[in-house]
Parts: sequence; C-alpha cells; structure tokens
Amino acid sequence: MASDSASETTPAGAFDRSARSAARRRGLAVRAAVEQGLVGGAEAAEPLVCLLDTAGIRASAQALTSAFASVLAPGTPVLHAFAVKAAPLVPVLRLLADEGIGCEVASPGELALARAAGVAPEATVLDSPAKTVAELRQALALGIAVNVDNRQELERLDALVSAGPPRSPVGVRVNPQTGAGTIDALSTATATSKFGVPLRDPGARAWLVEAYLARPWLTRLHAHSGSQGVPLALIAQGVRELHALAQEINAAAGRRQVDTLDIGGGLPVNFASDATAPTYAEYVAALREAVPALFDGGYGLVTEFGRSLLAKHGLILARVEYTKATGGRRIAVTHAGVQLATRTVYAPASWPLRILPYDAEGAPLTGPPLAQDIAGPACFAGDLLATARELPELSPGDLIGVPDTGAYFFTAHYGYNSLPRPAVHGFTLTAPGAAPGDVRFALVRPVQPVASLVEEAGGGQRDALL
Repeated sequence: MASDSASETTPAGAFDRSARSAARRRGLAVRAAVEQGLVGGAEAAEPLVCLLDTAGIRASAQALTSAFASVLAPGTPVLHAFAVKAAPLVPVLRLLADEGIGCEVASPGELALARAAGVAPEATVLDSPAKTVAELRQALALGIAVNVDNRQELERLDALVSAGPPRSPVGVRVNPQTGAGTIDALSTATATSKFGVPLRDPGARAWLVEAYLARPWLTRLHAHSGSQGVPLALIAQGVRELHALAQEINAAAGRRQVDTLDIGGGLPVNFASDATAPTYAEYVAALREAVPALFDGGYGLVTEFGRSLLAKHGLILARVEYTKATGGRRIAVTHAGVQLATRTVYAPASWPLRILPYDAEGAPLTGPPLAQDIAGPACFAGDLLATARELPELSPGDLIGVPDTGAYFFTAHYGYNSLPRPAVHGFTLTAPGAAPGDVRFALVRPVQPVASLVEEAGGGQRDALL
C-alpha cells in the first residue's frame, strides 16, 4: 500500500477531480460515437468500436514524468519507456513520444512499431528472454539499449562485440526473487521465474559480479519485479536489491561501471472505479522509502511502464444484439468478448471489468438493477465479460461500455472465431462545453476487412495442400 507521505503529497480531492473529469469525457464520447455513426443499434451501424481518451493518456504520461522529476537530483538522466506490448498501436506510441516517452520492445514486431512511430533508437530498450542473433545484431547496429536475459545470451553478445565496445548501452536483467503477487502468471520475481539471472541461486551473484568485471561495456542493470497484483512494497524491494547489486559491482570494479538502473514497470491498475490508484507519486514515495539513494543522482534511471499509462483511458463500446433467459438467468449477447478481453474471459477472478450500460442513443441506462450475464460473440460457453452482474435491464440495440481496457485488452486482438479487429478511435474534446458535438475522433486503427482475414488464413494459397 502507499505510504502516508504519498497520500499527503497528493490530495485525495485531486484524485476525485481527475476521475470525474475522465468520466465526463467518457460520457460525452459515448454519445458522440453514436451521433457520429461510429457505433450504434441500427442494422447498418458498426456493432463494436473501441475508444482511447487522448487527454487521459497525456495526463498519465505527465504524471509519470513529473513524479520522477520532482525527486531526482538535477541533471540525472532518465528515460521513461512505454512497454509496447501493452498497446501495440503506432499512433499511441507516437502520442507518447510527443510527451517524451520512449519504447520498451520485446520482439522484432514491437521494434518495427516503435520505429514506425518515429521513436529514436536512444529512446528504445530491447527486452526479451528469446532474442535471436539477428535481433541482437540489429539492436547493436542501431544503438538500441539491450537488457541481456541469461548467461548464454551474454556469451552470444561476447561474439557480437568482439571487435570493440558496442555503441548500445548493455546491461543484464536479474531476477531479485523477492516473491509473487496475487496473479502467479504475472509475477516475474518468483524463485522460478523464466526471466533474468536468478540473484539468490547459489553462485549467481558472484558470477554476475565477475561477468561485469570481465566486460567493461556492461554498464546497466535491469530488474522488473512489478505487475498487476504486486504490492508497492514488493516492487520496491526488487528495486532495492537491484541498487545493492550495482553498488557491489561498482565497489568491486573500483569505479562507476554500472551507471544506469532499469527498474522496469508494472504499476498495478485499479479496475474497480475511475480512480487512479496507486499513483506514480505513491510509487515514487515507496521507492524513496525503500531505496533513498536511488534518487541521489548516482545512477541514471529507465522505467518501463505499460498498463498504468494506458489502461484507464480505453473504452469498449458494443451493441447488445440479443437478450434471453436461460435457467432463470438473464443474458445479454454482445459483440465484445474474448477477442477483446481475453484475460477477463479466461481468468475472470484476476481480471474483473466494470460494465457500463447505455441506451441506443448513448445515454446512461437507468432502471432497477437485475442480475445479467454479459456474453460475447465467440462460440464457447465461457465467453463472458461478467456473470450475474447487477445492471438495469438491457435490451437489443442498447450498448455496453467496458472501461479500463486501454492496455492489454482491445489493443492486442485475439483472433478466436476469426472475429475481425474492431476500429479504434482516439477522442479529444475540442471545446470545454458539455455537448457531444465538442468531441473530435481520430482513427487509430481501421476495422479489419473480412478480405484481410481470408488473406491471413492463406486464402492466396488455397490449393497448396492438394
């Protein structure tokens, strides 16, 4: 949990104002999306659209940069790199770059997206537990920072840099083995996590120190101990272990060999309301309490946040196509399901989402609450966004909104049933008024044509197996 000092530095009223402002923008965007024909209950209208609040994204980026800037020693180098996997959309990366945020990439595809967005190599970090020789060679040629995952990868790099020190900053990812959060699949700092060099395994720490002493071009250290379900204190403990290792390496080297700490990201997100909690200010306060020397200017810093920058600023809008009752349970069948909210459908206890009901005109739906299942379009029984959720009774043509889905949900489509990727639009208020006409939409990603699905499924090679 956040420390008391963090709560004092950020008034609770500020959280309330921010949440109310975001909710107001969302309500205007829903009505505008219907009025402007982006989604609707009519037969000719799209049954599904996804929206991104550009003002909210910018506010998150500014909250991150200001939280660190307010406590770092003057002149401390810092790079905030967005985890591209959280929202692999070029216009989103471009928007974040405009706010001074770089990219953390973990595949050739993510690197290509970052480059397409115009993100500079020096603002890009490559992380992956399975980098190929080609990926490493490309990163070194471009000057992209590389976090080495394991001993064999480090030996591979030895061969690639044999002609001289690399122009890329290079470091090693360590696993501080500090423990799990509430979601095992996302806990990267367990004793048996697949990521990084295990810091507490017998002999590992001594090997790391020797590996650095033998390679003067290793100038960074990286750890990523945070994620959804991991408390701030546990995240901070991982960063404390990273800082202590850097101090040990530099003492053994007799110089400041490690000059930059990549502390990862993984700030949890509140999915229960519009409030942002924990905040970046609270995260920084937890780090200051656990590792006060982190901010004294002795090390440059890199962060790799993803979910916390984008999640609160995404909204799925889907038409209710049919309603029915089975076994006494009301069911609303919508066009939003596993293809957009994959984690919620397969692990609902870990990834619960709110459901916001609207009428066909985009106005909030009212009425006595009734228990209803919110079902998606996929052909399996578990394709449910919510079960027995208390909502005003939904009817065909109404809309459901699913907030907090700007990261890892509709941004990373799951191709079940060959359901096409929906259109994604960013929205901005062009005036401070309260009319849907004050909302401007910008297409981020078009709806996927059916012909594209056929092509991806080998349509051009129809007779290849005959």
